[in-house]
Amino acid sequence: MNASPFVQVGLYLAALFTLAWPLGRYLSSVMDGQLSARYGWLGAFERGICRLIGTNADEDMPWYRYAMAIVLFNLLGTIAVYALQRLQGGLPLNPAGMTGVEAGSAFNTAVSFTTNTNWQGYGGESTMSYLTQMLALTVQNFLSVATAIAVVVALVRGFARRSTAGIGNAWLDLGRATCYVLLPLSFLLALFLVGQGVIQNLDGYRDVKLIQPLAYPQQKLDANGQPMVDAVGKPVMENLKTDKQTIAMGPVASQEAIKMVGTNGGGFFNANSAHPYENPNGATNFMEMLAIFLVPAALCFMFGAMVGDMRQGVAIVAAMTVIFVAMFAMVQWSEMQANPLLTRLGVDGTAGNLEGKEIRFGITASSLFATITTAASCGAVNTMHDSLMPLGGLAPMLQMQLGEVVFGGVGSGLYGMLIFAILTVFLAGLMIGRTPEYLGKKIEAYEMKMVSAAILITPLLVLGGTAVSVLAKAGLAGILNPGAHGFSEVLYAFSSAANNNGSAFAGLGVNTPYYNFWLALAMWFGRFVPIVAVLAIAGSLARKPRLAVSSGTMPTHGALFVLLLVGTVMMVGALTYIPALALGPMVEHLQLFAH
Repeated sequence: MNASPFVQVGLYLAALFTLAWPLGRYLSSVMDGQLSARYGWLGAFERGICRLIGTNADEDMPWYRYAMAIVLFNLLGTIAVYALQRLQGGLPLNPAGMTGVEAGSAFNTAVSFTTNTNWQGYGGESTMSYLTQMLALTVQNFLSVATAIAVVVALVRGFARRSTAGIGNAWLDLGRATCYVLLPLSFLLALFLVGQGVIQNLDGYRDVKLIQPLAYPQQKLDANGQPMVDAVGKPVMENLKTDKQTIAMGPVASQEAIKMVGTNGGGFFNANSAHPYENPNGATNFMEMLAIFLVPAALCFMFGAMVGDMRQGVAIVAAMTVIFVAMFAMVQWSEMQANPLLTRLGVDGTAGNLEGKEIRFGITASSLFATITTAASCGAVNTMHDSLMPLGGLAPMLQMQLGEVVFGGVGSGLYGMLIFAILTVFLAGLMIGRTPEYLGKKIEAYEMKMVSAAILITPLLVLGGTAVSVLAKAGLAGILNPGAHGFSEVLYAFSSAANNNGSAFAGLGVNTPYYNFWLALAMWFGRFVPIVAVLAIAGSLARKPRLAVSSGTMPTHGALFVLLLVGTVMMVGALTYIPALALGPMVEHLQLFAH
């Protein structure tokens, strides 16, 4: 491998940290209430909004009230998104005449966008009206991200406060994250994208006459718009011919901006960020990658500022960066290899594996994007992950399985990594025979029970869901590729859903009653069980006094702690998922290069 890929990733990280440092300081002032205190009109605005929704802006909620507000708020969001999809046929801003979305798909999509997963078992431009795209999906993109920011801020307060019962006001935190952080950043990115050619309009779809007619096969749909299969579960195909192409229009740039800034990932178009209307050139590709990691990295610096020791935030960022660079190296190395099946057919493989990639981006930019989007809980893709080489597909899958903590989703990445930091100091405490502490707070039995719940729920959902699906007839019916790769597709789907990523190995047919229901459950519990556990930890820590640093206190800001934290994250991932990965991408790699 030449040095060029690492020059590119080095420039990317330099730009990221240059922007994330001041943004982290800004986030600290926003979420700690300093900005509202400095500008009286902002404080008056916040109090007015709180009165309007029937709450008290001065309330400092205990953790269980905070958790109840968060869960109920998102439950109402799920109902609203479901209703808008089902009723869109009779609602305005529907120039393409989209009918109401089928119930199973609408349920899956509602849960998906509420949980910041943005898993899509449908084609956006052929399923959703403009109103649904804007009022349901884009709005929920903002609110699901604000939810995670609120949760991580509550956890940071747990470390920063001393002997208090409250961890903040959920409604204020949600409002501040949305109005002062997400909206301004998304507005700026949307303006840039429009300037680069990303469309933003409410025009009707346009038909363009082809130079010559096109014949193509397509899977038949039943009366409900679902793909048809025969008695043995194989797709029922039909041959069609057309002399025109329909070009989709719509408010793309606005959804694209929050899709990236909020690590959402749901594309306006089915091709997602490989579509030229979403991601037309190298400049937009770089800015979209930068937007994915910007707020997650800034939140780490916010953490350092709020606990009064910036070194703590830098240590977390360092651990994330080490894992990220290692995963990128694996994807880049793998994709630079020629596919031996193609070379045996006489295809020149010197350029590497170009299958499923946009030539305007190439292997390095595609590998970097794939690593970034699965390190974060984004799920946006500019290349077909199903076409990655086996080990190139393993790295994105493993990043999700680690709990989306390598920068991770906005908010969720940091609180996930802080959960691992608590586990790290607990293990270190066992080794040296003293009560573990993190940032002056004793880590005791209650915290470790909540840490266990937060860490173990996703493997249970991923491995349990995969095991059932490869045994159940309905689960097997969606697998279009036999053998190890088909298993990888199912494992990737549940890894993506339970860890709220949303990307997919698209060879798996998931818009079926079976997968719509079970993946939705994986998304919901994979999102809210860790959130409730994190808030319970925040409440417990906030009630504890902050102990003074002593000669026996383990430093949590140096290279040793970073190494221990990286080791803990990788050890948990390896012990949990390596057996399943051995049945999928690992054995597929051995089969591919066996001859």
